[in-house]
This record gives sequence, C-alpha cells and structure tokens, in this order.
Amino acid sequence: MAIEIEQPSVRLSRIAISDAHGEDSPYFAGWKAYDEDPYDEITNPSGVIQMGLAENQVSFDILEEYLEGHSEAAYWGKNKISGFRENALFQDYHGLHYFRKAMAKFMEQIRGGRTKFDFNRIVLTAGATAANELLTFILADPGDCLLMPTPYYPGFDRDLRWRTGVKIVPIHCNSSNNFQITPEALEAAYENAQAINAKVRGVLITNPSNPLGVTIERKVLEEILNFATQMNIHFISDEIYSGSVFSPNEFVSIAEILEARNFKDSERVHIVYSLSKDLGLPGFRVGTIYSYNDKVVTTARRMSSFSLVSSQTQHLLASMLSDRKFTEKYIEKNRERLKKRYQMIIEGLKKVGIECLRGNAGLFCWMNLSPLLQKPTREDELSLWKTLLHEVKLNISPGSSCHCYDPGWFRVCFANMTEKTLEVALKRISNFMEERNKKGNNFSSQ
Repeated sequence: MAIEIEQPSVRLSRIAISDAHGEDSPYFAGWKAYDEDPYDEITNPSGVIQMGLAENQVSFDILEEYLEGHSEAAYWGKNKISGFRENALFQDYHGLHYFRKAMAKFMEQIRGGRTKFDFNRIVLTAGATAANELLTFILADPGDCLLMPTPYYPGFDRDLRWRTGVKIVPIHCNSSNNFQITPEALEAAYENAQAINAKVRGVLITNPSNPLGVTIERKVLEEILNFATQMNIHFISDEIYSGSVFSPNEFVSIAEILEARNFKDSERVHIVYSLSKDLGLPGFRVGTIYSYNDKVVTTARRMSSFSLVSSQTQHLLASMLSDRKFTEKYIEKNRERLKKRYQMIIEGLKKVGIECLRGNAGLFCWMNLSPLLQKPTREDELSLWKTLLHEVKLNISPGSSCHCYDPGWFRVCFANMTEKTLEVALKRISNFMEERNKKGNNFSSQ
C-alpha cells in the first residue's frame, strides 16, 4: 500500500515558485517527448528523432583521433604524480593562465586572425549559460531589462530572467526583411521598455544568430553599437557559433568593429563564447566572458567562483587548443562538414516544397512552414507542431517558442545525428508532405 506524503507548507523562495524558468515552453516539451520515446535505428526505429538539440557531433571523430594520439593530454602530463597534485589542489578562479592563453588564441583563429584577444580579459565560466546569467547580474538590477532581437534562443528566458529578476524586451524583427535588426526596431523596443517603466541596461544579440543560422552584417552591428552608445547602455554579443560559419569571411565579430574604431566606446561591449558548439563539447561546460570593461572583468572573475571550470578540463583543453596543427585541421573540416549537412537538409526540404531562410552558420536551419497553416496564428502553428512531434515523430522547435512574431517558422537542427538518421528524418517529412498534398484542402493539423 502506497503511503501518501503530505506536501509541506513551509515557505519557499520567490525564485523557487516563479514560472520565469521558461520550461513550460513547447521547446522543452518537445525534449520531454523525445526523452520518453527516443529514436534508435535498431531498438526503436519509429521513435522521435531529436531535431531540437543544437549539438555538434559531425566532427567528434577528429577530437577522438587527437586524444588517441595525445593520451597524456587527457591525464596529467609526463609527470603524473606532481601533475595530479597541481591540478587537484588548484582553485584560483582566474583559471589556468595557459588555458586562458589557448582560449584567446583559438578565438582569434576562428575569426581568421582579424582581431586580437587579451587572455587577461578572459573570464572562465561553466558554459555560455553561466556566462550570460553572470553578465546579466553585473549589468542590470531586478526589474531592469535587456533588449533582444526576435526570434531568439528559447533558453534565454530561463538563463537571463529566472534568477536575476531582469526582463527581456523584444526587438521585433520579421520575415519581410529576413529578420534583420533595424534602427527603427531598436528604437521601438526602447520605447516599449520605457512604457512599462523598465530601465534598459543593454542589448543582447547572438551572432551568428540562433535560431536563424545567419551572421549579422557589419552595417547592422555598427548601427547597434551606435544605438547602445547613444542610449548609454551595454552591448552583449553572444558569439558561441562564431567558429561554425560555413563561409568564414561572412562573419564579423563586434571585436573587429571596436578595433576599427580604435576601441572607442569599448567599455560597454562584452563578448560571450563557449566550446559547446564549435568544438562540440557541451558536457565539458566551458564558457567565457570577454569584456572591454575593467570593472566588469574584475566583478565577473569574483562571481565566477560560483561556476568554475575544473582544472582537469582546462588542462586537457589547453593542450588541444594550443596545438595549431590540430586546430587548423579541426576548424577547416568542421566547416566543410557543417556546410555539407546544411546543404543536405536544405536540398531535401526543397524537393518536397519547403523553403528555408538562407543560412551561412550554425547547427540548424530556419524552416518556413507558414504555407501549411490554415490560419496565420500561433494556435495553428502549435497545432502543426504537435502533429510533427506526435505523428511524424520529429522534435523541431516552433518559432513561437523563440518569440517569432511570424507564425509558421521552425528551427530544425541537423548536426546532432548521423547522416543516415537525417535521411530518415527527411523521408518522414517527405511522407508527411505527400500525405498532405493528397488530402489537399481537407488536410488538418489537429
């Protein structure tokens, strides 16, 4: 006989009972459906294929090959005993200086050497999630807000708002100009923040964009920096996908803009980076804040003690990132493979009449299914999403979970699976579209 335990009436914190975690979103609901019925080619071929996870597995073999040839990197170096003692006892939240140097050089390398990074300005955090939240704590107070262009990564609702008490005010972008950020949209967002009496502390962008899979043009970056300067607010550039650009010359870092301006107004600019996407190491939890503001660097380093990166992880990755021959090979091969995957999914979708936003970066494409909606509403988008999730068995992210204001757009990830699994996913979409075309106007996504 089961014993019923009475729920305690003891009070919890406001954070604990708040719904600002954002995990009620369809974005997370899709993950739950996948966890309950995951696709496996042999054991569960009719299961849900995970296309909602922006994870890079296309170049993992290159990492494994490196470790097989450099086994000492995974341990403690040539002198294992003293190496173990050094890493086990190390607890300075500045991080290993040789790892920060390796990170700075790697960040320069993926930007084609067009900009320089000072390793003394690198603050280590347990992933980009921790980096973005930490920056939010430093730049804004509870009730203040950050402006953010839509559509944006659904996890930001949790990462930036939940524990900080900071608000997100959207910068409305739409499909009429391929979702580009405009000065008019920036000004409108600022006015909307004032209308709700929220102090604007900064603008946060992702470049390349998640979920759009496109890089932001230099002209647009300059306009955003000019706006931030005019309003005397901060500018956060999350560049977590900067090494996953298929055409590297098409990516411009905000760091390049600052160098061209002789670092004028640089004290308001902060860059977030991580090895989770470009290097495909989300489980290692390695993120960085690079700030041009001395006070932000000092404060971030103090606060980073709440989200440190283990010394062993730093030691291993320092060896890997310091190997120029390895990093050159990895960056080149990874870009080639991502481009091949991108073309594979884009062409596969096009064959069945589905168009996508033209992309040049990231681990996903921005797919337009608006022609399939009976009405251009969020409700019809979610109805279609439920069909794709529960009947077609594909977990993709609906645009509304990314705060997209044009119904019918979906983020589809393609780098977290084998080519064979991607072929299965494309076949399922093809069958779905064929069935829909047969039914014609009688088709319903209920």
